[in-house]
Amino acid sequence: MQKNIKILLAEDDTNLGNLLCDYLKAKGYHTILAANGEEAFNLFAKGTYNLCLLDVMMPIKDGYAVAKEIRKINDKIPIIFLTAKSMKEDKLLGFETGADDYITKPFSMEELLARISAVLRRSIDDNKEQEQTNFIIGKYTFDYNKRILQIGEELQKLTSKENDLLRLFCINEGKVLERTYALKAIWEDDNYFNARSMDVYIAKLRKHLCKDESIEIMNIHGRGFQFIIHK
Repeated sequence: MQKNIKILLAEDDTNLGNLLCDYLKAKGYHTILAANGEEAFNLFAKGTYNLCLLDVMMPIKDGYAVAKEIRKINDKIPIIFLTAKSMKEDKLLGFETGADDYITKPFSMEELLARISAVLRRSIDDNKEQEQTNFIIGKYTFDYNKRILQIGEELQKLTSKENDLLRLFCINEGKVLERTYALKAIWEDDNYFNARSMDVYIAKLRKHLCKDESIEIMNIHGRGFQFIIHK
């Protein structure tokens, strides 16, 4: 599992950070170490990672703040918090800010490795869903590879952007799809002009799907959209 797995490790304790980094590298994980929260987010924004290990108590930006910013860009990447805090409230806050797991210091290297392996396994299972190309959307069927949306005998050939956007909605059905994440996933840039373009394509998708009233693309103020199929 370690092959080609890249981990972003954020730990402000230099000795512990170097120890963890060296250990994970020895276990075959490509590990990049950040000394504080700001550095961690800048590295994440510029690179591609498979998992984030974030210390909670860090200078400039704490782990919670970094996780929130990461989730605005990528709501799929696994995040594990490393912390000296063991209070129930702290753990709940960790999960509310996007953590997949939470490990309390002091911990053994074997425990950390087991947590990483478990989270990565779940992530791989989730990624299999990301490979899906055929969907049932209420009364419609959607073939991503052929770019065809069909209801009854009526076929609608989608543009490439409509096609990619509809698939992104389908694999995130019921979840809030962050505007920034959608823009970077499809347009590769979340600038103003791309944002306006995405709004146009969403309006087109609503029109394509209007023959089934159970389908709704909701605007979530300040965040993005939610694709709902009312059952």
